[in-house]
Amino acid sequence: MTEKKDIFFITGNTHKFAEVLDLFKQANLSYDLKQLDLKPIEIQADSIAKVALYKLESMKDQVIGSYFVEDAGLFVDYPLKGFPGVYSSYVFKTIGNEGILQLIKDFKNSIAHFSSCIALYHDSSDKSLVFTGRVDGKISPKIKGTHGFGYDPIFIPNERPKKTFGELSKKEKNKISHRGRALTKLIEFIKYE
Repeated sequence: MTEKKDIFFITGNTHKFAEVLDLFKQANLSYDLKQLDLKPIEIQADSIAKVALYKLESMKDQVIGSYFVEDAGLFVDYPLKGFPGVYSSYVFKTIGNEGILQLIKDFKNSIAHFSSCIALYHDSSDKSLVFTGRVDGKISPKIKGTHGFGYDPIFIPNERPKKTFGELSKKEKNKISHRGRALTKLIEFIKYE
């Protein structure tokens, strides 16, 4: 049996790491996923891909081997014109789910999506690669559910229109989530090494 190589997910978010670890275990890869709680440099940019790539590059001298970072955002396309988007983390820390709900009057017609961007440094090929995922839905008028984290209790995915992400189990959420979709692409890339 071939010895597994380490691959590092750079994140301080234990909830995010747990979601990713679940998908890695199911994929039966030749990699062991490890969490590194380092502080990459995070810039403000107009896309989550730019943010993720900058974070990835800022870690090059601190990590030996393959590693990846993830950046995600909630985009309330209507009525908030994509807000909070790339500012999702900051907005969540300052006004939270309650603050977002106060900004919305027309929940029935709300349109929202979550986007995820995983930037991977692949040491075997010495390349940086990007994998994206998206899930569409709307905003719940009430905070519902105790699962997940962040904006999960106010986001209703189109695939499960009666439940927020916060009401889904980790397994249910991973099947349809933006992060799950981006991670599936990363797993497909590293699966056949």
